[in-house]
Amino acid sequence: MNQHLTHSELAGLIKTRAGITVAPEALQSPTATFEEFGVDSLGLLGIVGELENRYGRKIAAGAEMSKSPDEFLDAVNAAITAGA
Repeated sequence: MNQHLTHSELAGLIKTRAGITVAPEALQSPTATFEEFGVDSLGLLGIVGELENRYGRKIAAGAEMSKSPDEFLDAVNAAITAGA
């Protein structure tokens, strides 16, 4: 199992859990925010739930409050690697 969440995987999760299609390349922009893509904290909460099921561990509290894809990936990947 991959122990590192990527922008491409995040784009897929946004589509399946928040119902919003976002290009992985757009998520990689250093200035990208979830707000500009229409992804709110409830959408991120659904993604966090999916990831907790996938990896079998808690994802850092507050990940669903991340403002940017990079901030979210940092929090999630830290939680994934800490439990590896």
